[in-house]
Amino acid sequence: MSSLLNVAIEAAQAAGQLQREHFGSDLSVNEMLQYDIKLELDVRSQQIITDIILKHFPDHAVLGEEGSDGNLQSTTEWIVDPIDGTVNYFYGIPHFCVSIGVKEKGELVAGVIYDPIQKETWAIEKGSKPTLNGKPIRTSSRAHLADAVVTVGFSKSREAIEASFDRYKRISVAVRKTRMLGSAALALAYIACGRLDAYVEEQLSEWDIAAGKLLLIEAGGEFIEQPSRTHEGKLFICATNGKVDLTEFL
Repeated sequence: MSSLLNVAIEAAQAAGQLQREHFGSDLSVNEMLQYDIKLELDVRSQQIITDIILKHFPDHAVLGEEGSDGNLQSTTEWIVDPIDGTVNYFYGIPHFCVSIGVKEKGELVAGVIYDPIQKETWAIEKGSKPTLNGKPIRTSSRAHLADAVVTVGFSKSREAIEASFDRYKRISVAVRKTRMLGSAALALAYIACGRLDAYVEEQLSEWDIAAGKLLLIEAGGEFIEQPSRTHEGKLFICATNGKVDLTEFL
């Protein structure tokens, strides 16, 4: 295991411990938005992650949902979502995670997704086998839509929600079941280890998907990424186990 991945795991688990300790308690809200919530704990979690990364690699860049730090000219970038699934966390729903991806010269080379409640750690280095708590994983073998369980995200704007409804209706009648879980990173991790078969969302940021994208691809999945049609600068994604075909729903 490389030093990059070791540090990513250390940072993710340290932030996750903080989140686990405060889960279900009174939380300080920095901003309450129509379709999202920003917590003071998001900021504290990212600071823990940043401090650990820069202790080991002081010349690297840390680019996160809660801001950037380090040497922003560095060719090594850490892409951080300190709490992916903040609304779940705030409402006491135990489905959220820490997501950390690492890029070198613009290419994803490592990633970690850590679920503090289940104490599950997904880890990946480019060109190696992805793992869940140290054991190798791969995507499911399901190839037919009728057998598939698909998660659909509805994003954080009225435009994205409206654009997603028509797609959701078409997908839901074609597959075995649909799920709306509230964490992009965990959705990708769940496809990578065979719990889900596909995931579609209209409007995401890079920190939502960086670690999960590499994890999924190395686990045998397929990842389609396009500019969002509802929000400039955001991303539309369609992720599958590499066997289920969702192209008719894009």
